[in-house]
Amino acid sequence: MTAVVLGASGFLGRHICAAFRTAGWQVLGVARSGPEPVDLLRTAPQALTALFDGADVVVNAAGRAWRADAQEMTLGNVRLVRTVLDALHPLRRRPRLVQLGSVHEYGAGVPGTATAESRPALPVTPYGRTKLEATQAVLNAAERRQVDGTVLRVANVCGAGAPAGSLFGLLASTVADAGRRRAAGLSPPALRVSPLRAHRDVVDVRDVADAVVAAAAPSAAVSGHVINVGGGRAVHMRQLVDRAVALAGAPLSVLEAPDDDRTTGTDWQLLDITLAHRLLHWRPSRALDDMLGHLLSGPDSHLMDTPWRG
Repeated sequence: MTAVVLGASGFLGRHICAAFRTAGWQVLGVARSGPEPVDLLRTAPQALTALFDGADVVVNAAGRAWRADAQEMTLGNVRLVRTVLDALHPLRRRPRLVQLGSVHEYGAGVPGTATAESRPALPVTPYGRTKLEATQAVLNAAERRQVDGTVLRVANVCGAGAPAGSLFGLLASTVADAGRRRAAGLSPPALRVSPLRAHRDVVDVRDVADAVVAAAAPSAAVSGHVINVGGGRAVHMRQLVDRAVALAGAPLSVLEAPDDDRTTGTDWQLLDITLAHRLLHWRPSRALDDMLGHLLSGPDSHLMDTPWRG
């Protein structure tokens, strides 16, 4: 079995490649960085068609989220997906497409309840809107039987190598900096963050990778479905940050910015993952402390030993 992973050098992509290899798959990684860099936004569908030919699954872990404006998100999250769909269409034997969506497609959650896939998606951010547009493109193509495609709608992902622009990436880098400063006899840094008032569904990146492999299995009846992939808990962000600092033993203070009352209405996020268990036989398996320990362990450079193709 062969998997082509788009965005293979990114946070999610590296862990997804590793999970496929562990499961015995052949993996071809495609990304803007690596031994043979490929700019997917400048690659013609015909070139991707040749790349996808003979594969059993294509996983789209590429996209734009952190430090990107609305136009960049439209290009990276929507146009790229449409290019991938155009590339898959001419193939006589089409690989399954596993598209990674986002909890932010739903918009505001209802406090105390879990959001199921049947709930209408009402995103309130450019990122959520562009990810929803990509989801709809995959589902429309699947309905027309132009693709064997599914969307995994993923919660907030935490783990080693988290993006620098994210709260988790900032937390990991600040804890590492605190350790270096302590060793040098310098004053500890402060972790300066936005207000940590929200409850978020947080899932371990390794659990997400396991869900992707499960969705790629030939026996999985997933075509045309959106499937939630979450941690099964709504975690208060201040408690998560405080726990990570305690686990690290880092001498740093956490300073929240003043609350200016500007909110997107997404202070509660919790995904109902019942469908993932039914269709994928998947549940998250990592405890909170395990996930935070993985986050604080530093980048997983060993995950990069993936064959690349341009």
